[in-house]
Amino acid sequence: MLPELIDADLKPISFSVIEHWSSDEHQHAFVSFLKTAKSEIAQTPHLRPARFHDPRLLPIYHKALEHAAQQGDARGFFETYFVPYKVEPHQSRGFLTGYYEPEILGSVEKTEQFSIPVLARPADLVTFAQDEPSPLEFYSAARETPDGLVPYFDRAAIWDGALDGLGLELLYLPDKVELFFAHIQGSARVRLQNGKICRLTYAGRNGHPYTTIAKIIVAEGHMALGDIHLESLKAWLRSNPEHAERLMRLNRSYIFFSRSDDLPETEGPIGAASTSLDAGCSIAVDRRQWSYGLPFFISADLPDGHGQIAPFSRLMIAQDTGSAILGAARADLFMGSGDEAGRRAGLIRHPGEFIVLLPRS
Repeated sequence: MLPELIDADLKPISFSVIEHWSSDEHQHAFVSFLKTAKSEIAQTPHLRPARFHDPRLLPIYHKALEHAAQQGDARGFFETYFVPYKVEPHQSRGFLTGYYEPEILGSVEKTEQFSIPVLARPADLVTFAQDEPSPLEFYSAARETPDGLVPYFDRAAIWDGALDGLGLELLYLPDKVELFFAHIQGSARVRLQNGKICRLTYAGRNGHPYTTIAKIIVAEGHMALGDIHLESLKAWLRSNPEHAERLMRLNRSYIFFSRSDDLPETEGPIGAASTSLDAGCSIAVDRRQWSYGLPFFISADLPDGHGQIAPFSRLMIAQDTGSAILGAARADLFMGSGDEAGRRAGLIRHPGEFIVLLPRS
């Protein structure tokens, strides 16, 4: 049984022809896979459900627990229970970006320094699956009114006060730029004024399309594409407030969060599949086309920690998704938490090769 992909074909191959497969650190991916296995066996609801779920994964999850108890070889586990397929896009090569968990200063009280609220999920937000998925998003959202369901407020309406007075404020950030990028990443660590860390986890979105403002900034001639990365984009928005507000409002998508004060600092953020993410092992994929939990062997030439381009070949686990992650050969690589992870993530906009490991029949 193969997934019915929208924009790619699958070509069966053997593990022996996968370059760098034998030299990979398979144990790292196995640890991440084991997290998904435990979550799926416990039937933990997904934060953002995938459209498809391969039922053949469940017995493999049980085998993963047995394998871990026996301290078995990780490479042998994947080769025993999975078959590799090369993902061949119809029109272009695969494409990779990076994302991370920001660490932001914040306050539980509104102050002059911290005045931008982070909002919890509103009670009247209704999310549902469309019978016929659109090219952009198969999950939509609406608002319950006496006259029925209507489209939910977009970013501009929310920033203009559409949800004021509902008591949704979880805490406060220093400016809209930080909030905007927390929305893009889908999670954040907020360091409070007493030094404690609280975590923001995705709790829902308003259903409007996601728009990449970097493309608009380039199209309007404000910055060259080669000059855009996370740090430069933040700096430009703060230095050009007359453009920043307008451009951020063009991204009508808006994210709501829940707050956790007890998630260990050593753990990554909670991804769409309701497991904590591991830096260098977790990826976000198109949830219209892939099941969470699937292993992918990703190969590309990517910036390393020193800004140089270096070969990258690694087995990674699909544990997350994102509104901009559209396409069978499209992935967002989770790079970790904090500023350094953000710097590395912001440099990744590169083609890549995808090999998916599908369960053996």
